[in-house]
Amino acid sequence: MAANGTTDDGLRIAIGFPSAVMLVVGGIIGVGIFVNPAVVAHSLHSPELVMAAWTLGGLVALLGAFVYAELGARISSTGGEYAYLRQAYGPLAGFLFGWTTLLVVQAGGMAAVAIVFARNLDLLFDGRLSEPAIAVGGLLILATVNCMGVVLGNGVQSVLGLLKIAAIGAVIIVGLWIAAPAITPVAHGLIPEPASLKAFGAAMIPVLFSYGGWQTANYVASEMKDSRRNLARALLIGVATVITLYLLVNLACLRALGAAGLGATLTPVSDVLRLSVGASAAKLAAAAIALSAIAYLSQAMLTGPRVYFAMARDRLFFRRAASIAAGSRAPVIAILLQAAWTCVLALSGSYEQILSYVIAMNFLFFGLTASCVFVLRRRDQASSALDGFRAPWHPWTTGLFIMACVVVVGCSFWAYPLNSLIGYAIMLLGVPPYLYWRARDKHRRPDAE
Repeated sequence: MAANGTTDDGLRIAIGFPSAVMLVVGGIIGVGIFVNPAVVAHSLHSPELVMAAWTLGGLVALLGAFVYAELGARISSTGGEYAYLRQAYGPLAGFLFGWTTLLVVQAGGMAAVAIVFARNLDLLFDGRLSEPAIAVGGLLILATVNCMGVVLGNGVQSVLGLLKIAAIGAVIIVGLWIAAPAITPVAHGLIPEPASLKAFGAAMIPVLFSYGGWQTANYVASEMKDSRRNLARALLIGVATVITLYLLVNLACLRALGAAGLGATLTPVSDVLRLSVGASAAKLAAAAIALSAIAYLSQAMLTGPRVYFAMARDRLFFRRAASIAAGSRAPVIAILLQAAWTCVLALSGSYEQILSYVIAMNFLFFGLTASCVFVLRRRDQASSALDGFRAPWHPWTTGLFIMACVVVVGCSFWAYPLNSLIGYAIMLLGVPPYLYWRARDKHRRPDAE
């Protein structure tokens, strides 16, 4: 760390512990929790199985938080998974993660959420807005905010994150304490019949998608104050907070609508609010979803560009992406690159197909990143690098998380074989650009590794 409050890369260190917690929470909670309870209930029918699925998903997220907390304590570098994979397995592994993050995972997810934001904001104005213009405009505004510096960008995302939590809290209060409980049939029981095991596995896909995103806080680790301590604490507290909120949301929906009613609706939040506020429920639900969407986009616009910045800093990407604005100390080119590609996906409509790749690609790299713990522990046995946070009950917890990732990737191939293959093809298309940038760097620096 430089003496003037900046990292060795020139980024400003300005993210405190409360803001780090909000980064974790904001990276996980998107718009999925407003829709996916109905998707899961439609597959499982039983309240007990619905809650079991969301509890199991939370456990997987917590195991992932253990892994990323240790990696963040060991390597407090910009870029998160990019830095871990590069250090454990070499630059190609890190580059393929960054390449896939830009083309598929981060930008594709952001494009889909931007369209959800635009649609729900348009609903508030009775269809008088241009949804493409709203989606692009929102992305460009957030990019501008983050180009002005991490202090402003993080402040905006923290405020939006708190408002998002307040909106979710309102749904929980209405469902648990205000709405009359639904009359539901007798539950089917906790143990599914053999024919329902496939349904349970399918239901876990939207659950795990809803829980994803805790890892993005690691992208800005170097910009956190006392990051080796605060990042680990923020991951654990943030993930535990989201698990609590998600379970309470599902309990609220199940109490107000019943398992059958929840599984039959496409608008669970609107239906829960309708039981309390009547005809204005649809607009209130749209406002809550729009708020959650823009809060997620704010967090993603802050964190994602740090991956491309780190790649460019290591001469594995366009060198301009490593540029830092003199005043704001922000990676402006990397931010604008992500914003531009996200706008292209949002306007082209291809984001829906790209979004279908996200689960398979995310969990491939989750599993590979988790395996870095084994590599780094063995490598650092005789050094002080073992100081700091260590994943509890390793290797069992780390191994369970890797097994969960393998199962999810396998289920993705089973359910969406073509899209999964396309996703991996996009990843492998990154090999030629990597070889080009690697060769160019060696030509310019003959002593490069």
